[in-house]
Amino acid sequence: MIEQPAFTVEPWGLTETELRIDLLAQSESLFALSNGHIGLRGNLDEGEPHGLPGTYLNSFYELRPLPYAEAGYGFPESGQTVINVTNGKILRLLVDDEPFDVRYGKLHKHERRLDFKKGVLTRTAEWTSPAHRTIRVTSTRLVSFTHRSIAAIVYEVEPLDGRSTVVVQSELMANEALPSTGRDSGRDPREAAVLEAPLRSLEFQSREAMVELVHETNHSALRMAAGMDHMVEGTPQARVSAHVTADCGRVTVIDVLEPGQRLRIVKFIAYGWSGKRSLPAVRDQVGAALTAAHHIGIDGLFAEQRRYLDAFWKRADVELEGDAEIQQAVRFALFHVLQAGARTELRAIPAKGLTGPGYDGHSFWDMEAFVLPVLSYTNPESVADALRWRKTTMPIAQERARQLGFAGAAFPWRTIRGEECSAYWPAGTAAFHVNAAIAAAVIRYVDATGDMAFEKETGMDLLVETARLWRSLGHYDVHGRFRIDGVTGPDEYSALLDNNLYTNLMAQRNLFGAALACERHLGRANELGVSADEMAEWRSAAAAVLVPFDEDLGVHQQAEGFTRHQMWDFAGTKPDEYPLLLHFTYFDLYRKQVVKQADLVLAMHWRGDAFTAEQKARNFDYYERLTVRDSSLSSCTQSVLAAEVGHMGLALDYLAEGALLDLKDLQHNTRSGLHIAALAGTWLALVAGFGGMRDHDGTLTFAPRLPEGLTRLVFTILRRAIELRVTVLPNEATYELLQEGSMLLAHHGEPFTVTFAAPVRRTIPALTPRPRPAQPLGREPPPR
Repeated sequence: MIEQPAFTVEPWGLTETELRIDLLAQSESLFALSNGHIGLRGNLDEGEPHGLPGTYLNSFYELRPLPYAEAGYGFPESGQTVINVTNGKILRLLVDDEPFDVRYGKLHKHERRLDFKKGVLTRTAEWTSPAHRTIRVTSTRLVSFTHRSIAAIVYEVEPLDGRSTVVVQSELMANEALPSTGRDSGRDPREAAVLEAPLRSLEFQSREAMVELVHETNHSALRMAAGMDHMVEGTPQARVSAHVTADCGRVTVIDVLEPGQRLRIVKFIAYGWSGKRSLPAVRDQVGAALTAAHHIGIDGLFAEQRRYLDAFWKRADVELEGDAEIQQAVRFALFHVLQAGARTELRAIPAKGLTGPGYDGHSFWDMEAFVLPVLSYTNPESVADALRWRKTTMPIAQERARQLGFAGAAFPWRTIRGEECSAYWPAGTAAFHVNAAIAAAVIRYVDATGDMAFEKETGMDLLVETARLWRSLGHYDVHGRFRIDGVTGPDEYSALLDNNLYTNLMAQRNLFGAALACERHLGRANELGVSADEMAEWRSAAAAVLVPFDEDLGVHQQAEGFTRHQMWDFAGTKPDEYPLLLHFTYFDLYRKQVVKQADLVLAMHWRGDAFTAEQKARNFDYYERLTVRDSSLSSCTQSVLAAEVGHMGLALDYLAEGALLDLKDLQHNTRSGLHIAALAGTWLALVAGFGGMRDHDGTLTFAPRLPEGLTRLVFTILRRAIELRVTVLPNEATYELLQEGSMLLAHHGEPFTVTFAAPVRRTIPALTPRPRPAQPLGREPPPR
């Protein structure tokens, strides 16, 4: 039985009704606030106790060596690790000289709530000190969506049973001590490395209620500034003082309060960093942000946050009837996906967002393959920013391709700044499907928005250089088939195999998409050195791509020869031996039929146009019994395909597993941050699964169908600046536009046009029941 914090089930928030000290790390991830630039873990305001302190700036990292028992040509020499930067969340409280610490005295009440509509974290606590003085503490925390560099906290204290001397120490702390993680044992690659004192002080100053600290990393030479300023409301006797040292600034507020009186402190926090700008420039950026925060005021920040989220939910909300827990989970997921990508602005979206240090803060192909598809239809500006970041790393990717002996660009499997950071060389060297995910994200974004200027200025570079990689990497065999050999696909339990089906089909789309974009922008293609002959080569290679198929079994092969491998001994694998990568050698995994995460099944989602309905059904059933879901990326894709082939109950089970992954800490690693791609998968499982949405050929198609237990599904997507709302009931679906315009769609294969004036209603065809497929022994999803 997995222990969980006590949360209420509600549609628009996540409320913790009881503080569990032993589960603080998990709740800190769940209650994290971010805008894509600044990330604040949901640590208690007083700083202690904590599970894992965390304050992050997107792409602010330190370098560390990557040791190898035996080095090899092309192995990355150094890694990049996200840093816990200067912590501005801390507000230590003393009541009559007794520190407010929930581990001592008596905690009568403690409630925290993450509000998805307001975009704030609120907290209320009532506590009696060991000296028998009772107080109420309330706080509201915000990381601004509208002001990229600003966070704020409102902290209020009031005595309940007598006169109290109250002291609040508001701190700005660098190089705070961190607990060890699983990485120290060398066992779990998902955990982060812990760096001791990664920041070197450059300057510190204080005046009145303001403190500024400037630091630089020791090896990556990145410079950051952090500042805090305060507005204090108390009695006329309230006093404020400031003190600062190299790594700690403190503003102290003291007041004497009677019951009914209150001390209210508004704390503004600002961050800025750069690898190029001077110390004065970075410092002054923070000073300007604090000035702006004062000018807007805390009420103005709260109002702007609400307006921003009102607009987001209008175009992105998913309504679900029949399962209140999943309704809450999908809004929780969308809120955190938005937080991860809203204000990245030429930075990556890390696998954990800015909710924790897991995976060292790296961005993977997850960003383009899972997160950007959701944002393309809900917050497309974030997609453009993320892809522009990829373009800024193009020179590094081109150099990596040359190092590996290929043309074009080879984008990294995991990175922060653009260099490959994986010491797991079968992925860091051979997982070329990253390129295809980037290209697919470009194609989808342009189709969803019609942003031809972006395609010409940014998308073309990415499409052309990824296409050149595929043409250079692949070759024609004696039968005229275009082969891509020796690659690692999405399934990390298979490596260095020939013609991974997912990779080949996604490369095919990449090659065709690059040729089409070049035809649309011939002048830009000429600037990039693309000739008519090169475009023809891309088309020829795409048309001849090898798609491995086992004629005897009547199923596609995950990679050429995969279905001839020995079956994994699922019956002999103990429940506590999952995930397999922590208990078995990769050599054993690579040569067996066992799948970590949906791979071929993922291909049937994103390249469903390459399979017949019967092939999808047979493939799904075959790979179900091999897939152990040791990856958080698997259940959402399995849900999508289960719904498409008619296993509606199974699709619901997988949806619930993915949606509740972090809320119930199903993989026991939520402490190190949320699984942002899996959260995005909740939207995919509902919209692409039960909504049946596909975007294969530039036309949105839908094949909606609800499982037993769900009575209504409503989702809104944004396409070409028009909001489309789809309402799915057990027997019919309605399509309506929320703005003037028209849209060509399809419903279960039937094309139609919907306009603002004329919503379209269609009957959902009956489903032919099919036997539910089996999963590996002990790896069945929990029944919903």
